[in-house]
Amino acid sequence: MKIYEELTARGLIAQVTDEEEIRELVNNGKATFYIGFDPTADSLHVGHFMALCLMKRLQMAGNKPIALLGGGTGMIGDPSGRSDMRQMMTEETIQYNCDCFRKQMSRFIDFSEGKALMVNNADWLLDLNYVEMLREVGAHFSVNNMLRAECYKQRMEKGLSFFEFNYMIMQSYDFYMLYKNYGCNMQFGGDDQWSNMLGGTELIRRKLGKDAYAMTITLLLNSEGKKMGKTQSGAVWLDPNKTSPFDFYQYWRNVSDADVLKCLRMLTFLPLEQIDEMDKWEGSQLNTAKEILAYELTSLVHGEEEAGKSQEAARALFTSGNAADMPSAVIEQSDLQDGNIDLISLLHKSGLVGSRSEGRRAIEQGGVAIDGEKITDVKYLVPGEKLDGDGIVLKRGKKNFRKVTIK
Repeated sequence: MKIYEELTARGLIAQVTDEEEIRELVNNGKATFYIGFDPTADSLHVGHFMALCLMKRLQMAGNKPIALLGGGTGMIGDPSGRSDMRQMMTEETIQYNCDCFRKQMSRFIDFSEGKALMVNNADWLLDLNYVEMLREVGAHFSVNNMLRAECYKQRMEKGLSFFEFNYMIMQSYDFYMLYKNYGCNMQFGGDDQWSNMLGGTELIRRKLGKDAYAMTITLLLNSEGKKMGKTQSGAVWLDPNKTSPFDFYQYWRNVSDADVLKCLRMLTFLPLEQIDEMDKWEGSQLNTAKEILAYELTSLVHGEEEAGKSQEAARALFTSGNAADMPSAVIEQSDLQDGNIDLISLLHKSGLVGSRSEGRRAIEQGGVAIDGEKITDVKYLVPGEKLDGDGIVLKRGKKNFRKVTIK
């Protein structure tokens, strides 16, 4: 199976322009493509991880990735999918975040001998003269068309600043500059980026003529990644100092039954034939699939040694012998409301706290975790279905555990 067909089979491709041309370039290792990363934090999270896995796959097939760091666009922030304006960052903070991204990306992408490039759009955006920008780029954009774009429509009722309104123009200009200076003939991004990406393709063709060879492909990866990259307790980071390898492992070990095969297809490098065999798995076999997923992804991000340690530690919590030694608590079906139980009540009923106020403080102070995932939302609801079977490991502080199940 060639790489384009494999991306399709793994459920990554949502929509494309010029499909036959894109298939030809990608399958023959002739694509020079970019994905952008705005440095909004000092670590990548699992949403970015999906994009990095895609870049790795395409590079392995002979294509050339360009990792575009948004040192310039980061000054504004993408309004797509946001209900309010992102907090502005200083140039120093943005540069520090870009440096952190560089180190993490090198685990996935081979930048040696020109096999990939890392570029910062601050190199061309920050020196632009405003009037020059209006003449060179703004003249090619219709405000009417921009306002119809989904990324702006979502914000129109709550308010969209002119500051953010420029983001589409800047992202489009990125593609133009990468095409002109580095021969970048393809851009990838999530389905929430589609309007911005089409703007870049159109800008190239308007400025350089209809024969300019620029392609657009949009994937489910970023929208899925944003769902996976954030939990109710916050982001799941690739930096081991922000999310430990064990917690990273546990995050993937605890994906839902409905998502495990999708994650295996989209994120791991296991053969599709092996994953397709898992389609037949049921019951406890799905837990094995989750272990495989967690191990493979932890190994990619933190190395095989840390993945092995995390797997052993997780199994130690759930093996029958250790589970018997761990204090346990059982709640009743009557404790659920609309199929859920709030975390404060669960802490109280399990005996980990003596009062609801103590439970609230423990959560607010970051001392509560479920199956290795820290929870800081005092309104967090635990689905009753998670308490079935093996239940969950509820932790308060460093040494207080309860194995919690439901009758």
